[in-house]
Amino acid sequence: MSERKHLINVIKFEGEENTLVWKHPVEDFNMGSQLIVHENEEAIFCRDGQALDLFGPGRYTLETDRLPMLGKLCELPTGGESPFHSEVYFINLSTQMGVKWGTDTKVRLFDPASGLHVELGASGEFSIRVVDSRKLLVKVVGASGSLQAEELLGAGDGKGFFRAMVMTQVKSFLAQTIKEQNISVLEIDSELMALSSALQEKLNGPLLEYGLAMPEFYISRVVTPDDDPDFAKMKAQYAEQFLSVRQEEIRKKEAEAAASRLAVEAETAARMKILNAQGEAEALKLQKAAEAEAYRMQAEAEAQEMKLKGYTYQQETARKVGMEAMKNGIGGEGSSGALGELAGLGIGLGAVGSVANLTKEALDPMLNLNTPTERSTVQAPANAWDCTCGQTGITSKFCPNCGAKRPESETWDCACGQTGITSKFCPNCGKKKGE
Repeated sequence: MSERKHLINVIKFEGEENTLVWKHPVEDFNMGSQLIVHENEEAIFCRDGQALDLFGPGRYTLETDRLPMLGKLCELPTGGESPFHSEVYFINLSTQMGVKWGTDTKVRLFDPASGLHVELGASGEFSIRVVDSRKLLVKVVGASGSLQAEELLGAGDGKGFFRAMVMTQVKSFLAQTIKEQNISVLEIDSELMALSSALQEKLNGPLLEYGLAMPEFYISRVVTPDDDPDFAKMKAQYAEQFLSVRQEEIRKKEAEAAASRLAVEAETAARMKILNAQGEAEALKLQKAAEAEAYRMQAEAEAQEMKLKGYTYQQETARKVGMEAMKNGIGGEGSSGALGELAGLGIGLGAVGSVANLTKEALDPMLNLNTPTERSTVQAPANAWDCTCGQTGITSKFCPNCGAKRPESETWDCACGQTGITSKFCPNCGKKKGE
């Protein structure tokens, strides 16, 4: 019996790994045979050239209850032998990796950056897998019985089912994508992933009509026309533009660095002023504190000295005033002049008395008041006046006892003996009023 009429019990895939579609060599097998479909496979049962049932991974017995479409089309006779022509195709659903592609001619395109036309070549790899077994079998495989992955693009002999379509799409979409995304030809290597993704999306549209899809599509190399004058001009323009941009960036960074340096210097100067001011304030504070402490210590020493000598601060002050009066030459015609000047300084009689008592040795020679008799015979000056508070012999403008002002009089008496004078000068001796 021939292989075509041979009745077998097990039907399974026996093709190669890179085979996309494989037809089982035995046909017209009997009902009840075992169909085994592995993972990443599908099996299509055909009767008289028509694709009927699609089987996924698993083990199947070819019977009428397993083949509903077949059961409706014919009735099986007794004995189990198939009365019609039957075939089984296995479809490999695993992704086929590393399928190489490349443009057969260079692509002429417009460079958006320079405005020049150049010619480029491209090559790369893609992966492909079956997404619709029935479409692939009906539209591509047909009666040929098998389909290898390399037959898609015709590796080796340059012929393939989809070579012309893929090359046309790549050339057209490559130029279109570069223009739409404004990609410079000189920078195309940095945009290979974007170009690959765009071309993959555009190529998958036509492939889906045949039950195929590209899960990955890569442009791994772009061949530039180094001997093309337009390409050389493009590189020169790009280099000049790059240098200009780079110089501008350098100038910008230098300006930013200078501004930052000035800001730091200004901030440093301001901080130094603050620190100097704080230092001066602290130094002044310490100086004043030291002066205050020195004054306090001196005052304590003087107070202790006065306490030991047996007199008070008021008495010491009066003594100092008297000594200062002697230094300044306070005196006149008799003791009343000196006492009047002390009273004119705002020193009360009590203070003057204290001064006289404390500095008797210094005042007696000047005032020539050695005895009580001498002190009692001292005559008041001619221009002296008496206050209403009881103070007499006042020569100053204000009373040293109560502070009352000297009353104005219409007449005055001169020391020469002339009395009742109404003019500013004495008509007898020529002295001025008040002298």
